[in-house]
Amino acid sequence: MNKKVYILGGGFGGLYSALELERQLGKKSNVDITLVNRDNFFLFTPMLHEVAASDLDLTTIVNPTRKLLRKVQLFSGEVEHIDLRNSRLTLSHGFRRHSHTVPYDHLILALGSTANFYNLPGLMERAITMKSLGDAVALRNRLIAHLEEADTDCAKDDREPLLTFVVAGGGFAGVETIAAVNDFLRHALPLYRNLHQKMVRLVLVHSGMYLLPELGEELGRYTLAKLEKRGVEIILNTKVSAVSDDSVTLANGATIRSATIIWTAGTTPNPLLEVLPCAKDRGRVAVNDYLQIPDFPNVWAVGDCAAVIDRNTGRPCPPTAQHALRQGRVAAHNIVAAIQGRSSKTFSFRMLGQMAAIGQRVGVAEVLGVKFSGFLAWWLWRTIYLAKLPGWDRKVRVALQWTLDVVFSKDVTQYMTVRAPAMSREDEENALPAAISPRQ
Repeated sequence: MNKKVYILGGGFGGLYSALELERQLGKKSNVDITLVNRDNFFLFTPMLHEVAASDLDLTTIVNPTRKLLRKVQLFSGEVEHIDLRNSRLTLSHGFRRHSHTVPYDHLILALGSTANFYNLPGLMERAITMKSLGDAVALRNRLIAHLEEADTDCAKDDREPLLTFVVAGGGFAGVETIAAVNDFLRHALPLYRNLHQKMVRLVLVHSGMYLLPELGEELGRYTLAKLEKRGVEIILNTKVSAVSDDSVTLANGATIRSATIIWTAGTTPNPLLEVLPCAKDRGRVAVNDYLQIPDFPNVWAVGDCAAVIDRNTGRPCPPTAQHALRQGRVAAHNIVAAIQGRSSKTFSFRMLGQMAAIGQRVGVAEVLGVKFSGFLAWWLWRTIYLAKLPGWDRKVRVALQWTLDVVFSKDVTQYMTVRAPAMSREDEENALPAAISPRQ
């Protein structure tokens, strides 16, 4: 009977696990490899904020999984339950949520993380996150809808909450999002006759003493100065404590009149991990140097859902794409080793660097211990991520759109999903006005 390998999750860790398994085992008829993912595409999350800010079209940062994986089977559906003790999975799919229970010989957990709202009043019901393609589209639509509404005469009294946008979290996601949103709004405003620059307010709320703590204080302070110069208001050393329909309350007692809160201030491992009978570290599955769960040696975990100890620092690896994809490759290698009776490989990786784009062709970066900022950092950010983007067709599309962005203004078209109006009538003739009825 064929060996069955399942990969749960199609992010960086899951996809690169599948690519490596396909490379090493794809031609072997005695191994069936299945990738389970809710979406049928791979999302390149580092460019998510560019979709939200109309710098890129939504199709340019997604790649159909079936095009990337020619020999690995894709199961487009949900993971309902993981039974580690009996090596079984319960999966569901389709419009009617058909359920299947399937056995596995080897399993890779690459389930990622979800937004954590910390039980703050009103936050879960009202916040926009930046985790999925749908989040980016929802934010773009929200920005444009608020501009359209605020431009009307009857919305004069509501312009303050409509045109005030709050981003919670001063890490990479929060900083890149507010920088991109600020650029988009400032460029779009000339299209709205009743609006001007002073009406728009963007606020970044961060609990730390400086932005981008991953890059250190020097670059964090540089980023803060650049954003403030462009009109972004930065509030440090406090957190969001509650959200209502038209206001955001902070822990320091201040209240901001805003109808939009963008949440990038916290994540938590996938809820499916909570009930697994294995050791965890802050909700993430604890693994050994080979990325195996010690009590279940046929199960590996990678990416955001795994607590992988960095052998250089003794601390868990940060949940970054560059770690996840390399963990995915190591886990795949070790599954091949287990099947073929070869020795396993330990995971060891020293981070090459980190970068952030902060708008207006400016970036900040730390590469191989060297810190720098400005146009060079921004150019390096685009160059590296363009190289990492899977698929030559996507690379060309992104490069072309970035080039056209230099010449043309921002697109303020909403991605609406509302169907065109229609009618259903028993007699078509009855729908005609009496003046043109053929019976007269």
